[in-house]
Amino acid sequence: MVKEKSYKGDVEEVRTVFTLKEGTRYDRVWQPYLARWSDKQLIATWGHHLRGKVDMGDIVAAVSIDDGDSWRPPVEVFDHRNDRGGKRFGYANPTLFRAPGQEIIWCFAMRCPLHYWDTENSELCAAYTADGGYSWIGVELTVHTSSSLITTNPPIKFGDSFFLPVHRRTNREDPKGDEHQFVLESTDLLSWRMAGYVPIDESNPVFVHEAGIARSAPNELTMVFRTATYGHRNYNALPNPVAYTSTSVDGRSWSVAEPVPELYNSACKAHFSIDANSRELYVFTPGPKGERKALHYNEKPPGGEWSSTKIFYDADNKNSYPTLIERPESPGTYYCIWDSSDDPERHRTKIRFGRFTAGRRGG
Repeated sequence: MVKEKSYKGDVEEVRTVFTLKEGTRYDRVWQPYLARWSDKQLIATWGHHLRGKVDMGDIVAAVSIDDGDSWRPPVEVFDHRNDRGGKRFGYANPTLFRAPGQEIIWCFAMRCPLHYWDTENSELCAAYTADGGYSWIGVELTVHTSSSLITTNPPIKFGDSFFLPVHRRTNREDPKGDEHQFVLESTDLLSWRMAGYVPIDESNPVFVHEAGIARSAPNELTMVFRTATYGHRNYNALPNPVAYTSTSVDGRSWSVAEPVPELYNSACKAHFSIDANSRELYVFTPGPKGERKALHYNEKPPGGEWSSTKIFYDADNKNSYPTLIERPESPGTYYCIWDSSDDPERHRTKIRFGRFTAGRRGG
């Protein structure tokens, strides 16, 4: 596969994983995620968005056996045409997770009855692969909470439990609904219970959601959130577009979410991670809400300050929802994936892949 060269930014060896064909039941691709199966074998998953719906479609996965240089055609993970107990569902927001010691990779996602126009009433769902992404087996989960939920990041192992950041936005269709980030907990990845909510400043409420979660110390977790105005059905970016953060020492009780002035967010999912060298990384979409053109990033060395903003990828097109996973044999180096396009006026027609090294540009 030929490397793409006509772009600016610090991501390297950019390749196209998938290009959406015209004239199908799908009108865009969105929310990609990555996992590593073996030394050279990678798995990418993303959504195929159904026309006439909002954040609802099918989930697919593709395999690379040459470290991301080329990608096999995608296979179905979740298909809206399949009947499940007399119901059909639309799916959204897949993530991939390999639990320590397991010989499988999980795909966690969300599903919603297909007759809804959006995914407001979603529940958690999962599948797994035991052959490196070529086939997927659905698993029915037990979730001991009555709340609908939206998930955009995988769980993290912390102590004896797994913690999964999720949120809800039920006021879009329910005037008595609300908007809150919360966390689910499991010991086996099959049965999930409410772990706790992320508190917000009630005197100046902000909708914190789509949290990226990472271990920030041996006994501490940190989440960094996408933000928007609270309690408004029209869903606006904050007057001062900025990401928020919260920490926990047990995964259940979280500090009041606070702004991070150095980290820009205009109501769009960003990537947050902390690498094996304790360097923090934040990759985001700059510009006003909905523009979603280039991708930029900030990084923070251990004990240091957040860097100035740098260009991650800019090619006169549309880009959003970046995900990076660290290469374990080379701390601070990442595989990267995001939804993209070839047109500054049209978004989410391609899935792109690249490699990135933290700390190379003086941040």
